[in-house]
Formats: sequence, C-alpha cells, structure tokens
Amino acid sequence: MNRKLFSLILYFLFASSAICEPVRIVAFGDSLTQGYGVVPEAGFVPQLEQWLFAQGANVAVTNAGLSGDTTAGAVARIEWTLEQKFDAIIVALGANDILRGIDPSTSKQNLSKILQVAKSLDVEILLIGMLAPLNYGVDYKRQFDAIYAELAEDYGTLLLDNFFVGMTDSENNPAKVRDLMQSDGLHPNAAGVKKIVEGIGPSVLELITLAQK
Repeated sequence: MNRKLFSLILYFLFASSAICEPVRIVAFGDSLTQGYGVVPEAGFVPQLEQWLFAQGANVAVTNAGLSGDTTAGAVARIEWTLEQKFDAIIVALGANDILRGIDPSTSKQNLSKILQVAKSLDVEILLIGMLAPLNYGVDYKRQFDAIYAELAEDYGTLLLDNFFVGMTDSENNPAKVRDLMQSDGLHPNAAGVKKIVEGIGPSVLELITLAQK
C-alpha cells in the first residue's frame, strides 16, 4: 500500500476515534452523589448520565460519591480519584459538614484544596453548593452559604448554588417537598433525584462544553 495513503487512513482512524471519545466526568461528593437509599439505577449518577444522553451528550459519568463524607474526608481522596484522568469534575460536598456544625471557614479551606488539585490537573469544574438550614443560627447559614460563590470566583469555576435546585420551593427548603424525600428527611427518593437531575443537568451541559474546548 502507498505510504501516503496508509498515513491518511491512520489519520482518519485516529481522528474518528477522538471525535467519538466521550467526555469523562467524575461526580465527587457524599451520599447524595452516591445514591443512598435508592436502587442503583435510580441514583444521582445513573439518572444524570441518562438525562445527558437524552440531550445528545457523549459523556461517561463516574460515581465518586462516598456516604458520610465530609469536605475533610474528600480532601484525603481527591488526588487518587483524579488519577483516572477525567475531563471534568462535579464537586458536591458540604452536607455532612452542615450536619456536624463544622466551622464554615474549615469547610471552605477543604473545598479550596479540592479545587486546587482539580485545577492543577486541568480538569474543568462545576461546584455545587449546599444551603445550610437555620439550626445553627442566621450567621452560620450566611457564612456557610457564601463559601461556594466565593470559591467559584477565586478559582474561576462554574457554580450552581444549590444541589436541590430542581426540587426546592421558592424558599429553597427541600424539607417542604416531603413527597420527594426519603423517610429520613435528608435524602431524595427516586422521584426527588429525577427533579435534582433536571435542575443540575443544564449546568453539567455547560461543563461538558467547557471540557470539549
């Protein structure tokens, strides 16, 4: 075979392979990401991946949710998580920090370390916030809720300020949407996850666009 023709065939084979390569996203979070309390196919990651497929996205989403994880625990596993060479990461952490009443400044420092690692590996980032209830007072809520926007500005990441955006009422209070929550009042049921995915999905599409550039 003519060498030039052979080289041309190889070029198109590799080009075609690159075009078909999915955007690899890792969903890095806690039990909300992991899919606690629902059958595997109804969890956040499977439902998100299916929603993205329905929008025509060529994507592979990996579940790196760990039930009970805090921002401190996540710092300890971010580097080996990203060893798999992902194109983008969804960072959805903080719920367990809130449950434990952890100082917002500590949570912010931990999230900052996670974002630093992702940035150093040239991984596109979608940071998703968790809104604190008023259990610990107005000041705690104000300080905790603010850390996500501050970090997104510092690191130039995409931001969605509320993980529950798809299922909350006008007051951003998921506890009021009881038919979408499990009996523990903390985790969404399958229908709730569907609503969450519908709320988060458009931001993930934006993340995919950035990862493809």
